[in-house]
Amino acid sequence: MKLIVTGGLGFIGSAVVRHFSASTENEVLNIDNCTYAGNPASVATVAYNSNYQHLLADIADAAAMTSAFNDFQPDAVLHLAAESHVDRSIDGPGDFIHTNVVGTFTLLQAARDYWDKLPENQQNSFRFIHVSTDEVFGSLGETGAFSETTPYNPNSPYSASKAGSDHLARAWHHTFGMPVIVTNCSNNYGPYQFPEKLIPLVTLKALAGEALPVYGRGTNIRDWLYVDDHVSALACVLQKGTPGETYNIGGQCELTNIEVINAICDILDQRQPGQTPHANLIEYVQDRPGHDFRYAMNTTKISTELGWTPAENFATGIEKTVNWYIDNADWWQSILDGSYRLERLGAQS
Repeated sequence: MKLIVTGGLGFIGSAVVRHFSASTENEVLNIDNCTYAGNPASVATVAYNSNYQHLLADIADAAAMTSAFNDFQPDAVLHLAAESHVDRSIDGPGDFIHTNVVGTFTLLQAARDYWDKLPENQQNSFRFIHVSTDEVFGSLGETGAFSETTPYNPNSPYSASKAGSDHLARAWHHTFGMPVIVTNCSNNYGPYQFPEKLIPLVTLKALAGEALPVYGRGTNIRDWLYVDDHVSALACVLQKGTPGETYNIGGQCELTNIEVINAICDILDQRQPGQTPHANLIEYVQDRPGHDFRYAMNTTKISTELGWTPAENFATGIEKTVNWYIDNADWWQSILDGSYRLERLGAQS
């Protein structure tokens, strides 16, 4: 299968690239503009494979996207390119509109123009998988879970931009007939995640003996999904999913932020015995503006219709993740030597 993967130098995208490029039955074109969170080192294990290539381009560049489709002739698209950090969207929402809304529109247009010219059998087998987030649904109370029919209620510039991109993707299916599938996932974690996100941020700060910032009282709840489980779900959707449908992908693991941080501290205490407990570094700070209280995913649909369930539980997944950051300092040190040094973002009110 010939796959275009957008955002394939990012956290989830690079996991997708590594997965599909590992098989010689696939050819992968990774379209990534290599912004701050894009790291070529994340695909180093497949970068020299004959079935992998990288196109340095902005998905909002219509001419570049048209050329990419016409030259590569893909069988499917896995669209993961996005600005994705809520705190950064508070500081600079324009980048999120550009990539998530304008970029998705441009990519959909290029895909449609290409798809329109395909023979009927190739049109029927073509797939455009639009990868999105549970944050488009807003915030839950203490009970309940998001389903595929939950009304959208985004509360941050990031989630609003992703909501807009979801609506565009569905419209290109219902208006133009293009075989588009939308997925909405819960919070991902795992190796190669840019250290602005909670788990790598806390891990690296703890390793450095720095204060571990906890927004509010740390009671906000997220459903945690190990990144390789997300990749297996996307592969399942690509193979078995029905065009026009939406599938929720979650880890079936709800934890408060403080529970996650304490789990990281416990692992670090085991790896570095004799030091002061890392939990002593926890420091409660002013909450993020508009911080959603709780996310939870009902994954019944993808489980019953497509047969997918996560393989990793949080205890095993977080241990693998923390150990990876301990053992791969070269990967993250090059990031911290650049423009990002674990500072707080999005603190303005």
